Amino acid sequence: MITKPNTSETLNKVAKISVLFWLMKILATTLGETLGDLLAHTLNLGYAISLIITALFFVLFLLFQLKAKKYNPILYWLVIIGTTTVGTEISDYMDRTLNLGYLAGSLILMTLLINTLWFWRNTMGKITVYPIFTRKVELFYWTAILFSNSLGTAFGDFLSDNAGLSYLQGAMVTAGVIAVVVLLHYVSKINHILLFWMAFIFTRPFGATFGDLLTKTKLEGGLDLGTLPATLVSATLLAILVWYDFRNEAIFK
Repeated sequence: MITKPNTSETLNKVAKISVLFWLMKILATTLGETLGDLLAHTLNLGYAISLIITALFFVLFLLFQLKAKKYNPILYWLVIIGTTTVGTEISDYMDRTLNLGYLAGSLILMTLLINTLWFWRNTMGKITVYPIFTRKVELFYWTAILFSNSLGTAFGDFLSDNAGLSYLQGAMVTAGVIAVVVLLHYVSKINHILLFWMAFIFTRPFGATFGDLLTKTKLEGGLDLGTLPATLVSATLLAILVWYDFRNEAIFK
């Protein structure tokens, strides 16, 4: 039984962790990768301008999400898309504009994520990913998600650019890690919150490498679908699942 806190904010604000959640997360990360590349490369806006655009998108919908009184699938997944897209731009900006490299970028982002989770744990007494009732916990939640999606992007690019794996091989490696995490969830006593964040991080490079597989040229090891078609396909599939989630929320509220 879940006991709600004695505050004015007593309705859950975030998505329930389920198979549907992970499917939507993977689609959102794929969309974030292709949309980020669409802005930076196809539209030739560059990483700095693309980062500004995606950051504004993220902040705008995050404000709407924070003001909402209960979980709204449309708002929630728009913020997730914002974190995946801005995460792509943060990672690329650190690597290609600041010339830090994906390994250094990954280490910096990992440090930021670990510190966020440590501060969250020490401030609130525990880390909760569902349900979330208060704005303070929700702020920790979205900060951790932003850093984990940025880290996942950098790690996925590290696999393809530094480790020399093809986009398909990179997707297979990250899918294998996700499968191991799922197995550990059912057969081990490892903390489920830790496993959640591991899965959350690695679904990002899976989506990123899958997005690259769709958009990169055949010479680069991709399918050469182009950023715009891949973005539209990912957005359409995600919209269908969001609509399904929204309809279920309306039926069972």
